[in-house]
Amino acid sequence: MIAGRAPKAAMVVAQHIIRDTTRGGLKAGDLLPSEKVMLEKYQIGRGTLREALRLLEFQGVIALKPGPKGGPILLDPDGSHLAGTIILLMQLKQAPFSAIAEARTALEPMISRLAAERIDDETLKALDATIVQMRDSLSDQHVFLEANKTFHDLIAWSSGNPLFGYIVDSLLGIMDGTVIGIDYPPHRREAIIVAHTEIYDALARRDPTESEARMREHIDAYTRYAQRKYPELLGQVIQWDRALG
Repeated sequence: MIAGRAPKAAMVVAQHIIRDTTRGGLKAGDLLPSEKVMLEKYQIGRGTLREALRLLEFQGVIALKPGPKGGPILLDPDGSHLAGTIILLMQLKQAPFSAIAEARTALEPMISRLAAERIDDETLKALDATIVQMRDSLSDQHVFLEANKTFHDLIAWSSGNPLFGYIVDSLLGIMDGTVIGIDYPPHRREAIIVAHTEIYDALARRDPTESEARMREHIDAYTRYAQRKYPELLGQVIQWDRALG
């Protein structure tokens, strides 16, 4: 935004909608007020309201349900929109893929330490299920990597800090490396399963120090693998259009 310029009316309305949504205690899946109600409440034109709703839709905050009983529905956004923004900003700064790896190396061990102190039994069961799924999907890289992402997501959200959850969720969408050509042969997938099992065991013991150490080893092993097998790719700038495609 240019200094001194007032925000667009649609942005102000979008901010008011979110403010009133949180104050009203609405949850994911709930319908927002009708167009008629919001037009009267915010004293704006239909065009401004619809632009505000499009802004929220673009951010993944709402979906527009068609039909006579439809309208804007509140969503529970994931990190995909944040990932797109990060990749765009990284491209503009000509920052390479290795910068994403460095950020994850700095964050995830500390997040695992927090998770060891705060994780619940239900999440531990879900973590164990991802390891089982990875073992059963060694021949299917797509399924394997989705289970891998879920494992790290669960730990991040178990830190008790939603910002860490969103950041890790967004980084993982970039970090698997398939977007720039990094491959994971069966022996590498087996090594990942071993690392996940060690991390899980440390978390199950509620051991912060061991959880942090095992996660650090895991991320470091990924970085060494990428540096050894794909050094030229780590220096590439991730392209916004490729990453979102």
